[in-house]
Amino acid sequence: MKIYRDLSPSQRTIMTPGPVEADPRVLRAMSFPILGQFDPEFTDLMNETMEMLRRLFQTGNTWAYPVDGTSRSGIEAVLTSLIEPGDKVLIPIFGRFGHLLTEIAERCGAVVATIETEWGSVFDPEEVIHAIHREKPQIVAMVHGETSTGRMQPLEEIGRACRELDVLLVVDAVATIGGTPVEVDAWMLDAVIGGTQKCLSIPSGMAPVTYNSRAEAKIARRKKIERGLRDPLSKVETDGVAIRSNYLDLSQLQDYWSPARLNHHTEATSMLYALREGLRIVLEEGLEARFARHLLHERALVSGLQGMGLELYGNPACKMPMVTCVSIPDGVDGEAVRSMLLQQFGIEIASSFGPLKGKIWRIGTMGYSCRKRNVLHLLGALEAVLTYVQAPVHASAGVQAALRVYLSEEEGL
Repeated sequence: MKIYRDLSPSQRTIMTPGPVEADPRVLRAMSFPILGQFDPEFTDLMNETMEMLRRLFQTGNTWAYPVDGTSRSGIEAVLTSLIEPGDKVLIPIFGRFGHLLTEIAERCGAVVATIETEWGSVFDPEEVIHAIHREKPQIVAMVHGETSTGRMQPLEEIGRACRELDVLLVVDAVATIGGTPVEVDAWMLDAVIGGTQKCLSIPSGMAPVTYNSRAEAKIARRKKIERGLRDPLSKVETDGVAIRSNYLDLSQLQDYWSPARLNHHTEATSMLYALREGLRIVLEEGLEARFARHLLHERALVSGLQGMGLELYGNPACKMPMVTCVSIPDGVDGEAVRSMLLQQFGIEIASSFGPLKGKIWRIGTMGYSCRKRNVLHLLGALEAVLTYVQAPVHASAGVQAALRVYLSEEEGL
């Protein structure tokens, strides 16, 4: 009989746009004993998690809770619950994940209108607002931070326009939540999806979502089955089309997260422990301090890459603080470099997709992975590998440039 070896994953320095290294405190929290999902001690943890999510999303929304599943489960839950067949949905696309929103919306039966801009840039908000006036959608769905290109879309003006025109604005903030401001109320965002495995430094497996009363009203109009304690299958007639998914039905999930605790699924207990601890870490650090930390390490990384002689990809005016895209030098096998970084130095960086496949590397500085040791380790290793493959780089200049950023920060310059 085959004997399987003990699980012993290699220690890695993960510098991708996700997943990233989980905070050790989060991993420790996942080892705690299991509680029943209706144990008062556990429901107290659920309530605390919702409170902390409201602070993270900077919102007063009633509904802020996690959907069990990877980030895509949160995106599907929001879109599936909001989009009725025949609804018009406008999706501005500036990278791979705008195409994902399009696919999901189409599967929900939406009439999808798209606008696109060149990868490596974002939309002038006026372009999106003009398209809203032209297309007259019920919903606008767009990405905040597009990890495929390393760009971040300004949302405040778009949110204001959607509110004035009574259009729901749904935002994929999977890559940005916890690493840069996502001001749900101030930017008038109606529904926002976050991710655990990026700037929150929690393993993938939950998707925090929040939505306001405008979104809740549309969900309520679609609700066909109201689960009661005495008659769990009692029918309630509404003027909407029933939500097609059971697992991803926000109307049922919010009943589960409400004081009524109407049973919907068995909560992912250890993942909730992880999310609660990850949120506690974020709030202990403070949102502003955390955002400033991401900017500092981005500045050091960019200085190091440019000092090495590498060229950054994309418009710098709309760069994500936590994702840096680097053009692969001519004549260099990008995958061979990534493989050597992983095998010889234990460092993982990412390639890219679609038209950028083989043209750029993507380096993440997210959450727990966003720290000085990682940045300097990566720069030194990348210099060594590129020198080994005889790429035209300035040996040792990258680490020195990053060091100058860190030393200037420490000296308050």
